[in-house]
Amino acid sequence: MNSKKFYFIKPEFMYMAGFYDRYGNRFSVVHEVHRTLIVERSPIEILADSIRRIGFDLRGAIATAKSILGDIQMCPIMVNPIHQICVFPTKSAKNDDTIWFNPNQIIRTKCCCQKTLVLLGNGRSILVPNKLSSFNTKLQNADQLKKITTEFRNNPVTFTIEPKRDRLDFVTKRVQKRKKYTDKMNKGK
Repeated sequence: MNSKKFYFIKPEFMYMAGFYDRYGNRFSVVHEVHRTLIVERSPIEILADSIRRIGFDLRGAIATAKSILGDIQMCPIMVNPIHQICVFPTKSAKNDDTIWFNPNQIIRTKCCCQKTLVLLGNGRSILVPNKLSSFNTKLQNADQLKKITTEFRNNPVTFTIEPKRDRLDFVTKRVQKRKKYTDKMNKGK
């Protein structure tokens, strides 16, 4: 198993979980498609570093996700909109045993003993202590965030602001009155 001081989330990222070493230092186990790494940072620090790397911040990513999906608990986070990498937590981000998943790497989910068996793209699987319905809702929210964010990038929304009709009618009438007055004054000369 490789060990690194820093890690940036990339498309090969499958999931990660945090743990403490015997000295109380926070580490993360990061699973990619073809390798597993131990990183000397917490999962939240890895997320913050990865988002900061593309010019954004974790707070902004969370606020954006909540504004798009509504004020939901344990909302997914768009880590890299360029590579369409979105991650979601199995529990609160503040919880020590939270697992962060990349929905792009999840092939299927199944119920197993009131827990969720997650089948991954590289043929591996992991048993998550969440009910299937709860896990699938989080997965669906992450897919929805990714889809909406990608749609905004591909087809930006343009708004045209038109003036209020009442104000426009008032201005038009005023211009017409001035024109009549000016015409009267010009005829009188």
